[in-house]
Amino acid sequence: MVFGLGNKDKNKAQAKAAPATPAAPVAPGVASAMPKATTLPRGPMSGLMQDWKLTVDKVIEHAHFNHGNREIVTRTVEGPILRSTYSDLYWRARQCSNALLADGVQRGDRVATLAWNTTRHIETWYGTMCIGAVLHTLNPRLFPEQIAWIINHAEDTHVFYDTTFQPIIEAIKDKVPSVRRWVALTDKDHLPKTTGVKDLRDYESYIGGQPKDVVWGDFDEQTACGLCYTSGTTGDPKGVLYSHRSNILHTMIGLQKDAIGIGAADTTLPVVPMFHANAWGLAFSCPATGSKLVLPGAKMDGESIYQLLDEEKVSFTAAVPTVWLMLLQYLEQTGKKLPHLKRVVIGGSAVPERILRAFEENYEVEVVHAWGMTEMSPLGSLGSMTANVLEQDRETIVKYKLKQGRPPFGVEMRVTDDSGKELPRDGKSSGRLIVRGPAVAKAYFKNAGGNILDKEGFFDTGDVAHLDPYGYMQITDRAKDVIKSGGEWISSIDIENFAVGHPAVANAAAIGLPHPKWDERPLLIIELKPGETATREDLLNYLNGKIAKWWMPDDVAFIEKIPLGATGKINKLSLRETFKNHKLPTIQAAE
Repeated sequence: MVFGLGNKDKNKAQAKAAPATPAAPVAPGVASAMPKATTLPRGPMSGLMQDWKLTVDKVIEHAHFNHGNREIVTRTVEGPILRSTYSDLYWRARQCSNALLADGVQRGDRVATLAWNTTRHIETWYGTMCIGAVLHTLNPRLFPEQIAWIINHAEDTHVFYDTTFQPIIEAIKDKVPSVRRWVALTDKDHLPKTTGVKDLRDYESYIGGQPKDVVWGDFDEQTACGLCYTSGTTGDPKGVLYSHRSNILHTMIGLQKDAIGIGAADTTLPVVPMFHANAWGLAFSCPATGSKLVLPGAKMDGESIYQLLDEEKVSFTAAVPTVWLMLLQYLEQTGKKLPHLKRVVIGGSAVPERILRAFEENYEVEVVHAWGMTEMSPLGSLGSMTANVLEQDRETIVKYKLKQGRPPFGVEMRVTDDSGKELPRDGKSSGRLIVRGPAVAKAYFKNAGGNILDKEGFFDTGDVAHLDPYGYMQITDRAKDVIKSGGEWISSIDIENFAVGHPAVANAAAIGLPHPKWDERPLLIIELKPGETATREDLLNYLNGKIAKWWMPDDVAFIEKIPLGATGKINKLSLRETFKNHKLPTIQAAE
């Protein structure tokens, strides 16, 4: 070998060193046996890989062939625990597909569900999606009038529902003309006694006797797959229409180690409902990996969740902070531990420091703070720790864990000012949080709201946030809920999180009220724990030293119950209406 030579010199040296190879003799009149070089056209070149369509039938087929005996555990609405497997799910979903096809469902038709996390519900998902129909999850926490409006807007043809929601069905049955079939997710023995719902079938009879042979996935990967409506905090709810491709890519995003990161050895309990953006993708990622799947049904209290965590040896789970607060209270009251649980993802709203510390320090369960939204399928960022953060002291690590986390590969994230100029990633320059990626919406169903992307294809999340040099994002407020005092932002989230640390406080909300000098000043609204008492001065003294003086609420109001929206978040619109005439004390905000 020749070292230290440039390419030209190296070629010359190699030519001198190698003996010449005599050319093969060629018979007169015969073309050379060596092929002539083909000149390729200049410009982009297509790869030579298979066109493997990204459709969700691939997920359940993979589970059937590779994890067919892996267990699915469901606490049924009727009460008993039901045990099945991924292969059972695969075959019953195919029967569901044939039942829908026999009922006239075609590609693009919307099939709705109003249901808890159960195996029958997930069978309906795959049975609908895999034939090219659109699975539309309805949120039972909305008012019946809102549910009817959404069904009419989506033009759903079928509604599958759990029997616990029979009162909702009775209230809307005559207001949704597009629905031609109602199916109760139960058997004949538990079918609701109703005379008002036409064409009502029980699920077991509906799919029973149907053949298992059906064609799945014979359509383009951009075909619509799922439909989920936003909670409608501003105007009418808007439909987010997922594609097969977006759901598959979102599954791959979620399965990164620094994201959801579950595997075949895990046992997963999705407490987050399937009607909240695909249970944060777990309805796809669990069968994609072969994780044992535990479905909680309708019982979401601390004791019921603990029972499943303990008896099924759950290693991973995900839910909103209110669920973990109930579980934490149950653990503290009973003295029970969590010997099997290794990791929880908490999202939907900011995780209070008390909950994070309690799970990590008292129960040795890793807490991963997550952020996302329906329009993002929903994962946007997760609080996995980088090597340089883990080298810091415990208090610094906790500060990073309380941030909303880092975007996984597949999510692009920026922070801009009101003119659209990108702000520096310095951990303090707050602005509008914008995102783009293969699982981010580019428009709403039926083009509600018109164009929702900027000229570079970014979607404005409506959140105000900053990014730091390590990639961690921290939300400081919702754009429409921002308290802007004297031209500066006040983080209602920080005020609320500190306030709920008071031993007498069950829940807290901060809203901005008009102020003649400062534009807005914060009002702190408190829901006390049963049997507890506290005064305005108690709360203000408790906050003193924990937040900036100019953030200090001008007043504290007490309310019996803080209203929550359909997704479990504090309903700020309702609170603004309730306290619109509240007079703040005539005090000077700290400069």
